[in-house]
Amino acid sequence: MLSKRDVAQMIDHTLLKPEATPDQVDALLAEAAELGTYSVCISPSQLPVRPSGGVKVATVCGFPSGAVASVAKAADAAESVERGADEVDMVINLAFAKTGAWDDLEADIRAVREAAPKPVVLKVIIESAALTDDEIVAACQAAERAGADFVKTSTGFHPAGGASVEAVRLMAQTVGGRLGVKASGGIRDAKTALAMIEAGATRLGLSSSRAVLDGLDEA
Repeated sequence: MLSKRDVAQMIDHTLLKPEATPDQVDALLAEAAELGTYSVCISPSQLPVRPSGGVKVATVCGFPSGAVASVAKAADAAESVERGADEVDMVINLAFAKTGAWDDLEADIRAVREAAPKPVVLKVIIESAALTDDEIVAACQAAERAGADFVKTSTGFHPAGGASVEAVRLMAQTVGGRLGVKASGGIRDAKTALAMIEAGATRLGLSSSRAVLDGLDEA
């Protein structure tokens, strides 16, 4: 049985609303330290920040559409790392996935990987709700070939929806433990969070971190 602390250490405590203010980011950082989350995830324009309590800093790249040039994503990622990001969550170009242009998709991811080399953690957002099962598998395989550390379900902004247990399970089966799996988008309670973990999620992107953790029994 996972404890609150265990689950907290799987959470990227997230604030990606475009209207988010510096004061709201400061409040996010304070809450992350209080809750013991693994990281905060904020927009690149909010960097740099100084979290406390060992909290890592994640940011996004090509967010939320993914439909920008790879060179722009790479430049964005490189600047974010310079400004203190420990992790980068990039959005794939969904057109590549929908047309089966897997070499182009791999190159898109690789451009960001090269701009933000390890030990920076690279998570690849595939917008699983917008893809077929076969496309999910192929996108995860492209992310692995390109050197990503995680595959991630969703931005939380796509009209097709966010994370699903089925998508997380398929993604976890595809990467076979070689990459992490981040479930993000629409996870607002403990029951849903635990279902994602059971399906294979190793990280959770949450804006409702307190509500999720409050719903867990201490263990």
